[in-house]
Amino acid sequence: MRKKWRLKKPDPERQAFLVGELSVHPIVAQLLINRMVLDAAEARTFLTPSLECLLDPFLLKDMDLAVARLRMAHERGEKVLVFGDYDVDGVTATAVVYRLLRKLGIRALTYIPHRMDEGYGLNVEVIPLARSEDVSLIITVDCGITAFDEAEALKTEGIDLIILDHHEPEGGRIPKAVAVVDPKRPDCKYLCPQLAGVGVAAKFVQAVTGDFPVEDLDLITLGTIADVVALTGENRIIVSAGLPVLSRTTKPGLCALMDIARLTGKAMTPFSVGFGLGPRLNAAGRMGTATTSLDLLLSEDIDNAMALAQTLESYNRDRQRLQAVLVEEAMAIINTDTAYADELVIVVYKEGWHKGVLGIAASRITEKFNRPAVVISVQDGMAVGSGRSVAGFFLNEAFAHCADILESFGGHQRAAGVRLRAEMIVEFRARVNAFAKERPDDQDLVPVLEIDAELSLSQTTMDLVKTIDSLAPYGEGNPLPVFATRRLMIKARPQVMGKGTLKLWVTDGRVSLSVVGFGMGADFPDLGMGQAVDIAYTLGIDDWNKAPQVQLMLKDLRPAK
Repeated sequence: MRKKWRLKKPDPERQAFLVGELSVHPIVAQLLINRMVLDAAEARTFLTPSLECLLDPFLLKDMDLAVARLRMAHERGEKVLVFGDYDVDGVTATAVVYRLLRKLGIRALTYIPHRMDEGYGLNVEVIPLARSEDVSLIITVDCGITAFDEAEALKTEGIDLIILDHHEPEGGRIPKAVAVVDPKRPDCKYLCPQLAGVGVAAKFVQAVTGDFPVEDLDLITLGTIADVVALTGENRIIVSAGLPVLSRTTKPGLCALMDIARLTGKAMTPFSVGFGLGPRLNAAGRMGTATTSLDLLLSEDIDNAMALAQTLESYNRDRQRLQAVLVEEAMAIINTDTAYADELVIVVYKEGWHKGVLGIAASRITEKFNRPAVVISVQDGMAVGSGRSVAGFFLNEAFAHCADILESFGGHQRAAGVRLRAEMIVEFRARVNAFAKERPDDQDLVPVLEIDAELSLSQTTMDLVKTIDSLAPYGEGNPLPVFATRRLMIKARPQVMGKGTLKLWVTDGRVSLSVVGFGMGADFPDLGMGQAVDIAYTLGIDDWNKAPQVQLMLKDLRPAK
């Protein structure tokens, strides 16, 4: 799919200020500006993130109430139940809070709802368990902000509730609980509202003990990356400090998981966490019960941990097979229904699709068509859907626009879930698309490639590659820098290597460099030697059987104007 290039506007004045204050390369200064890191103090923290820069947890609304209630439970010898979500963020958050309770000597148990049987979030089914176990306090992690009825039901039963969440409140409303700690609640002015659920759990531990739980930085980093939150502010501090800790973790569960994913002994990156560890932990909640993942993270025996990791690997293979079938069926529906060509939001549904892979299928469809997508499974007259979006289109707002025909909905701007009666799907599809067409910032559905700066080939040196590494770790909110160079000549006939990799050489008449486009072998069929092109790329290093050299990692290519 063709891409629209959007070059960030240089800011020479602010660039010169940061260069003077920080003694950084001018390109690094511009990259900071592009990421809205504009003052010197913020830039120093960004370039040298430290746990000492973490915020006071009591700046979070209701944190004092949450800590006071837990201390009361400790003094009274009460039993506490930790209720988490079934994704990686929720499972790691559950593990972090449970480990705190165990460290304090508080009697505790955990509960992760079954995705297919119970659905997302706190539910009243936990009440009989709480009563039978003599639980007087429930702490939710990574969920609870929309649990209005459940909070009332627990109150009626005499069970107190602490909510530790990071999702958007529904209409700004807050459930009636002893404490609701959520950086996104409208009356909370916390300076890092983009914390993951496990990040909020970690701040709770920090508030209770007086110290950030560095012993669990591996778990906190894992959950933060897997939830794809912006790697800025406290999230950047956590991940920067936590990746080395995760690489050398001694927790049996994480060691076993890294062994299964063939990551043992390797330096961990957001990519290896997000695509190596995350999917395997998520697979349990998608295909069975996320309790398996929680048991793995809490395991203290390597043999038990290896057995659990093998189970997760089996779940992940099953997930991949189901996902492939579902995506193929969804694409067939989209390609045969001409109405989709005129719709800004793709809503596709079928009876019996596995609910555990709806979100992943929606992601694939969004990637394919660059449109928001909602994939819905219908069963026994009820429909459950999962949506993924593109930049600028907020799914939670679109779903709120349809609230009167929905049974429930929730989530983030880019990922959200919905539940409705099957007979309302057609109206839901129409209403969501009507909402999309009414937006003043309507998109033309052409993916945008953000370009950080234009460079000449002579600027793309090994020193620059090493210099911009100061901006790592990269991820959501801090993408790998993308550069552009115009009017280059293709020096030799382009080649298509293994796995569809495009390989070519370009020159500006003085400097020549190799360009590699993974999976792009069929994307530019008319390329030929001597052709003038503009290229967009990230900077890489080619050190295969030779001294390291700069290599351009292709993002897009077009004929030179």
